[in-house]
Amino acid sequence: MALINTIREKSGWAVGTVAIGMLLFIVGGDLVGGKNRLFGRNENVVGEVAGQKVELADYNASLEQAKQQFTAQQQRPPDEQALGYLRDQAWNQTIYRLAFQPEWDKLGLAVSDDELVDMVQGDNISPGIKQAFSDQKTGQFDKTRLIEYLKNLDKLPPESQAAWRNFEANLPADRLANKYNALLKNSVYVTTAEAQRFNNNQNTKATVKYLFVPYASISDSAVKVSNDQLQAYLDKHKGQYKVEDGRSVEYITVPVVASKEDSAAVRSTIGTLATQFATAPADSLFVKLNSDQPYNKAFRSPADLPDQLRKQLPLAVGKVYGPYAENGTYSLYKVTGQKEGPQPAARASHILIKAEANTPQAKAVAKAKAQDLINKIKGGADFAALARQFGTDGTKEQGGDLGWFTKGRMVPEFEKAIFGAPGVGLLPAPVETSFGYHVIKVTAAQTKQTYQVAEVKKAIVPSDATREAAYAKAQQLKGQATDLASFRQLTAKDKTLQKQQAPNLDRSARNVNNLQNARELVRWAYGNGPNGETKIGDLSEVYEIGDQYVLAALTGTQAKGAATVAGLKPQLSALVRNELKAQQIMGKLGKTGPLEQLATAYGATAQVGTADGVALGQGTLPNVGFEPLAVGTAFGLKPGQHSAPLQGEQGVLLVEPVSVTPAPAAADLKAVRQQLAQQRQQRQDGLIYEAIKAHANVKDNRAKFF
Repeated sequence: MALINTIREKSGWAVGTVAIGMLLFIVGGDLVGGKNRLFGRNENVVGEVAGQKVELADYNASLEQAKQQFTAQQQRPPDEQALGYLRDQAWNQTIYRLAFQPEWDKLGLAVSDDELVDMVQGDNISPGIKQAFSDQKTGQFDKTRLIEYLKNLDKLPPESQAAWRNFEANLPADRLANKYNALLKNSVYVTTAEAQRFNNNQNTKATVKYLFVPYASISDSAVKVSNDQLQAYLDKHKGQYKVEDGRSVEYITVPVVASKEDSAAVRSTIGTLATQFATAPADSLFVKLNSDQPYNKAFRSPADLPDQLRKQLPLAVGKVYGPYAENGTYSLYKVTGQKEGPQPAARASHILIKAEANTPQAKAVAKAKAQDLINKIKGGADFAALARQFGTDGTKEQGGDLGWFTKGRMVPEFEKAIFGAPGVGLLPAPVETSFGYHVIKVTAAQTKQTYQVAEVKKAIVPSDATREAAYAKAQQLKGQATDLASFRQLTAKDKTLQKQQAPNLDRSARNVNNLQNARELVRWAYGNGPNGETKIGDLSEVYEIGDQYVLAALTGTQAKGAATVAGLKPQLSALVRNELKAQQIMGKLGKTGPLEQLATAYGATAQVGTADGVALGQGTLPNVGFEPLAVGTAFGLKPGQHSAPLQGEQGVLLVEPVSVTPAPAAADLKAVRQQLAQQRQQRQDGLIYEAIKAHANVKDNRAKFF
């Protein structure tokens, strides 16, 4: 909704997208999740919703309108990322129109003209309009400003008027969605018996004794899992593993990395600029013409200067420092001014000694240890070495160095000690803060001096020749790979190459692992490449994606519906392996006798413990984890009676209730009922969307075109 705030100053985009934003909220991202291929290969059909084909021309018309609105508001055409958002936006509009409207029509839901007027300028104004015409400071809605805007609407540019009309035209849909959802939400009902059971499950508490043998006590390598076992497990639990269609690829990349020659060229350029920078008559203009980063005219304390300049303090006005090479960039700095700042800055190092506990005795021990370190440093010991040995915070690896900082950035006690010190050197006594006791050495005298610095930065980027060489290598690799086997051999022949896997790519995916904006690769995997249908084992063309060239192979396909062992092998293997481990553990564990005796007989990996405050409704066993079967079993036993071995989530358990404290009677069951009803109503939106999605049988085939 933030975008609509520009309605007062901007043209149609802000107003026009209010309705679209509402549609996205109503429909939700899940509704576009249809991943089926459309029957046939109709080149003019981009999808199907509720049995109605979505023609490419109609979809493109919606997309083009969204692009024009974006361009008008942003004063630039959409980039690839924005274009992806606009495509989803146009698709959501289509789903909304074809999937939701029929449901409303069946119920006879409608919005009268009086309601529409009321939503625009009456007593129940649309939330989007209210937000747009609210004072940004106070948050108060200004109806007068809204009426004034509407009175002058005919004086706005034609595109702004059209956008407002479009916004108004979509307001009924928002009201219809609210009515529809309200009808379904109001059907939620919680009985008194349900509320009573919920109260008991949440507030009946037990103390449970348990014997626990974790699955991790048996090495994974000691348990072999066969494909037949995986298939048997999947058949038994097939209802839990429904999948959408997917494509699996393997790919190798040839990165376009700046060469030594590229670095030398930039170094030569920055060297020439250094000479020119020293005599430049207008530093800000020089930076604008020659730097990869804009000019920053702010005065900065030593705490905010680049590290290379801090090492040169004090700085001289007019002097050029550098060039410096760091993180793929060459930098030049010219000091253009200096003045006294509002806050002093200082540099210090410290060794933090923390107390073992929050007791006077523990604090006394920590303080004595800190004072002992001070005495050793006074005697000639190296401060940095002691910091690395005894420090307890993140600065220990830097010898306790905190760098430069201004007043106001550290805790008060620490600052008072440093900025109250007479000069550089070791402070004579430990300084106590909420973190512990600090041994402090002021390493640079405090100063209020600030500097204005003009910076020229040149990134070391690949040249055209470097890019062409990388492309030539990628094409050479493609020539060497004629099938999947030879493709996989490429990394064996060239150790600089690394093969990566991307399993079960979504049809609408824009990224492939860390490859951003990789739509070409995804479309190829789904049979939309330059050579038509893509089959397992096919190799792609060389794609330029960001600063790398990519060559891929299709290694697997997954159809929508029931999962396969191949598609879920790592996940299924872990589950089946735990089942086999459970069988081994249960076969070794005894069933009768005290838990301590059974643990001793089993061995050192069997743990006996006691968990307090166990609640049936939460299913968690403290110190073990989420174990609903064990918790439920414990509540079904009598105190002193232990269960048989149970196959749990984390391992095998035996449980024995020690005591059970019944839940106190609810003071107000009505409040419990309301709480449960609210929880269910909050889930209703998602359930409604899923139901509409399933009923509409959404088929999204946009990947064929975009």
